[in-house]
Amino acid sequence: MIDLCRIKIAIASGKGGTGKTFISTNLFHTLVQLGYKVTLVDCDAEEPNDMLFFKTGCVTECDVKQKVPVIDLEKCVYCGKCKEYCNYNAIFFLGEQKVIRVLDDLCHGCGACTYACDSGAIAEKDVSLGKVSTCIINDNSKIVEARLRVGVYTPVPVIKAALETIYKDKIVIMDSPPGTSCPFIQTVSTADYVVLVTEPTPFGLSDLKQSVETLKTMNKSYGVIVNRAGIGDDGVYEYLKQENIPLLMEVPFDKEIALSYSKGEFAVNNKDEWNSLLELMFITICEKYGNVNN
Repeated sequence: MIDLCRIKIAIASGKGGTGKTFISTNLFHTLVQLGYKVTLVDCDAEEPNDMLFFKTGCVTECDVKQKVPVIDLEKCVYCGKCKEYCNYNAIFFLGEQKVIRVLDDLCHGCGACTYACDSGAIAEKDVSLGKVSTCIINDNSKIVEARLRVGVYTPVPVIKAALETIYKDKIVIMDSPPGTSCPFIQTVSTADYVVLVTEPTPFGLSDLKQSVETLKTMNKSYGVIVNRAGIGDDGVYEYLKQENIPLLMEVPFDKEIALSYSKGEFAVNNKDEWNSLLELMFITICEKYGNVNN
């Protein structure tokens, strides 16, 4: 049944540094080694690093572009309507001095200024926001990386473009951006199930609560992996019991794990039981939340 299952699992966290990339890459590696046909999508476009763990080249790469306005100063009558229509303060305008500029890095490409201009002074040009790369691991598996261009205000369009490339893939693991802002929303909105990675500390608990409340508003199903188990306090575990949230797995606070991760190695290669634990977690999620009809 699992081979026929279609499912998208997002690995997410309320803050950076909890171990979501650690879980994403080790889960993906485990499934690849077991023969599953699986895709890993690195949606942390501002700092993608999943590919650091895999020795492979990218076979395709495409630019993600956005239309931004270009103002013809000879046609412009300096009425200021384009600035009034812009909700993102992307147009700098001094009417009396007849100075007008488009601030490309603030522009969202919504087209409101073009609509507002009655003098036909605004055209559009393409601006690169980032890139989406596809890297083949083997005949069954691949990694898709979303990478934002430095200086671009938001990674959401690049994440969206990356996710659009895998809509036909059956088993997808998505390494989500940290936090609960728009990049996180864009990623988990496509997920059938969300695995939240946290740590048993007051900071970890605070950010976990924010993630859970956000997922509740999105009507998403979720469970929790506690990383660095053995440090901190019991606050996270008490919260999970109180909210009836599944504890999917614990990762111990282990120097050997930290060393292997710092070298770009997979923890599952040194701890055989982890392969079984990760596969069991995956199968459990698939059996309850996967779609076997597609």
